[in-house]
Amino acid sequence: MAMEMRLPVARKPLSESLDRDTKKHLVVPGDTITTDTGFMRGHGTYMGEEKLIASVAGSVERVNKLICVKALKTRYNGEVGDIVVGRITERRRSAEDELAMRGFLQEGDLISAEVQAVFSDGAVSLHTRSLKYGKLGQGVLVQVSPSLVKRQKTHFHDLPCGASVILGTNGFIWIYPTPGHKEEDAGGLTANLEPVSLADREVISRLRNCIVSLVTQRMMLYDTSILYCYEASLPHQIKDILKPEVMEEIVMETRQRLLEQEG
Repeated sequence: MAMEMRLPVARKPLSESLDRDTKKHLVVPGDTITTDTGFMRGHGTYMGEEKLIASVAGSVERVNKLICVKALKTRYNGEVGDIVVGRITERRRSAEDELAMRGFLQEGDLISAEVQAVFSDGAVSLHTRSLKYGKLGQGVLVQVSPSLVKRQKTHFHDLPCGASVILGTNGFIWIYPTPGHKEEDAGGLTANLEPVSLADREVISRLRNCIVSLVTQRMMLYDTSILYCYEASLPHQIKDILKPEVMEEIVMETRQRLLEQEG
């Protein structure tokens, strides 16, 4: 019977800047953040007895005199222009609309879309009227906390490793083979169901495990952090990436590169 054993190894020393970056000010509800009355209260905080107190569990963030607490886990709150990934579960338009759209999109389809409007109860209205939105074909879906998806100008990224990602601000991430050509006349309403090559499947699997590693270490997800983590993982087999010591190693290297890039 095959048996795998993992022995302790010496950790790579952290740079001083990386060590400072990883020491975040974490709080839980009820913790006093500061007694300095010169700060402004941001989301995730409230005033009590001339003290600024945390109302959620998370990390303290300061922008000039504004203090807020970024929750470790949070429900997605949509904003107009957000890119989201999701599955159609039901329709709420008129019967005519349903009949017209069923030829293109049906319940159960996985799609990417843009938030068109946000209502008072938190519900959102979506549209797929651009060619880059619509049905998703062959790929892998990863669900993460929406708080870990960094908001950027674009959430569609063709990575140089040969795969593409859609970083949904609602916490759903779609990884798929980079298409060789754009089906512009399809309007995003037809899914590509062609078989995926072994090489593409391996790249997608590696990216998926890298994203899981970043999420485990509470790293923000965006194209650069994902690519750096992918490159750091290359010395390891895909199945080994999710080992705790490997996750820690590749995420640490990713942090270091990001800090060096920021200067």
